[in-house]
Amino acid sequence: MAGIAWPPREIALAEGERVLFLTKDISLVRRQLHEGMDLRMEDLSEEDLLDDINTDVMTPAWACFNHRPEDIAVHAYAGLMHDGERVFPPSALLESRFAAIVSGHRKGTGSSRETAAQCERWSGVRLIFAASFAPIHERNNINLGQLMGGLDMIRRLQDGESLLLEEFTDRYDPLTRLILESGGLFPFAEEMKAGRIELPANTTGKRPMNVAEKMLAARLVNSGSEGAFVAPGDSVLARVDGGYSHEFTTAQVHAFLEEADGPDYSVHNPDKLAVFEDHLLYADGVERMKPHAELIQKLRDLQREFQTRTGVRDYSARDGISPGICHQVAREDFIDPGDFIQATDSHTCMGGGNHALAWGVGATEYAALARSGQTFVKVPEAIRFELHGDLAPNVTAKDLMLHILATFASRGDTLNRVMEFGGPGLTNLPLDERAVLCNMATECSARTGITEGDRALAEWLAERRAESSVEDFEKLFLLPDEGAQYDGGVHSIDLALIPPMLAHPGDPDAGVPSDPTNGVRIDEIGEVAVDIAYGGSCTAGKIEDFRQYVKVCAEAVAANRKVAEGVRFYVQFGSTRVQDYAEGEGWIQIFEEAGVTLLNPGCGACIGCGPGVSDTPDQVTVSAINRNFQGRSGPGRLWLASPLTVAASAFEGKIIAFESGMFTPQPAGAES
Repeated sequence: MAGIAWPPREIALAEGERVLFLTKDISLVRRQLHEGMDLRMEDLSEEDLLDDINTDVMTPAWACFNHRPEDIAVHAYAGLMHDGERVFPPSALLESRFAAIVSGHRKGTGSSRETAAQCERWSGVRLIFAASFAPIHERNNINLGQLMGGLDMIRRLQDGESLLLEEFTDRYDPLTRLILESGGLFPFAEEMKAGRIELPANTTGKRPMNVAEKMLAARLVNSGSEGAFVAPGDSVLARVDGGYSHEFTTAQVHAFLEEADGPDYSVHNPDKLAVFEDHLLYADGVERMKPHAELIQKLRDLQREFQTRTGVRDYSARDGISPGICHQVAREDFIDPGDFIQATDSHTCMGGGNHALAWGVGATEYAALARSGQTFVKVPEAIRFELHGDLAPNVTAKDLMLHILATFASRGDTLNRVMEFGGPGLTNLPLDERAVLCNMATECSARTGITEGDRALAEWLAERRAESSVEDFEKLFLLPDEGAQYDGGVHSIDLALIPPMLAHPGDPDAGVPSDPTNGVRIDEIGEVAVDIAYGGSCTAGKIEDFRQYVKVCAEAVAANRKVAEGVRFYVQFGSTRVQDYAEGEGWIQIFEEAGVTLLNPGCGACIGCGPGVSDTPDQVTVSAINRNFQGRSGPGRLWLASPLTVAASAFEGKIIAFESGMFTPQPAGAES
């Protein structure tokens, strides 16, 4: 297929073109890469193929310091490790000249980084086959013009068949088919601009809609004859209200826009677009990041150039201190109820806690929507969670999400769906806790999460937006219509039955509940000593999270306890607003008395770029971050837990669920 116009009308494997099978047996992957071994689909089963290949595996955080195509290809699959060694040495995929790659279920789960799709594209691989794809990764492939198919299709190609292009595109809506058949999003945009493509009108007529559908319908550009209505599967052009990028991704956005429109490019609605310096703020102090210092600085410089050129909101660090993590600050400053928000990070869905529709996109898609103020959307299906009752005092929204991950997400109920949260139990959760439900929707491989609005949310927003009143925000709230469609079902959850939860190292949906009859003992895992306890990230760096950390710390200090010997306990603020609040409440002194290391706002250890990262494979971390893929936060074993569990474990030196009064008082001057 090399050297031909892309995509061709017929797809076939030319003589000598190879197919790479990513198998659970890593020795087979190595033999294909290094010994010229060729496998055939007919000799393998679906169960032999590697599942849940996440974007950290395809391009780990440090590999994303590169923004040029050729450099991204060099580091393809740099995060796939076995026995402590890289399975793919530098340039291994690029030099092996594979035409296609095959894997198992949920290919590309994890963060929204487009470099994961680009590493295959720029290595010359244009055909991607898997049992299933994670939604954001699939969209990134579409935007790049990559052709994706199922396992039966690669079997037929290896048998010598030629497949029509339509076999790769027919499963998509008409608009997505046009994008793929044009070779990707930017070629499609140029074709449409030149008048060679006519945008099809949406054909859905009047119907009851859920909250996400109502928000998309209100922003339709290609409405049909019956008005603004959408249904799952519709492909529509929708107006975007706002978005943001950060120093990991802005350089590519800048490069794409400059390539498309020249050095004088501009963006739509810059007042509601932003750039953040939050992800790499502490990278300079991380030993394993020091070799990449020049690349990191280049990313910062290009982001500043983009901001200067476009005039978007500027959340750059000042004197080495960031205003905060993009998702938290955007939620505080400019995401309004009913907004449609897109940003270059998978945790953009945290904006759903503001009763907004928000999800992550790749750099190509973000550049296109920043350029035009519009984006192409395939209307997702929805799943609804009706919450009832109250959480137990030692249980948090993080535990609820780990429960949902271990049940609904692990069996695929949430895959590529909007997770809608409502019910009387939702109103019992603080606003910061509701944001956790939406933030971790991406760990569920959902499209996004969204919570219903109420007066408490309107008051929270009005406190932070001097120009708007409580009543202004209440007018923006939407409710689902009676009879609204939920393909994933409507599920009732009694919050009182949720126990403290953990997730095993390596996978956020591998949940372990504590024994609900004994909140102190985490069963099923035995005694697990910890070396590092970390509280922070967009998921767990909010005011309510700090209220939970300080609750545990205050009880420990009252019992004359300090962080256990040999344990490092880090707590990192999600924004300067959170930091200022903690100082105003007098919490800083309590943390210091307890032996906690406080960190200025930023992403830090969550992406392996700051204090709290493990140094060796034998270290154990208990962390309140959102995902625990191997290697994401250092080489050690990382357990996911709630802020309460993380803090309690830091004082006990082992993983343990918090329970008020759990600390035995120590005599003055005694060791903790």
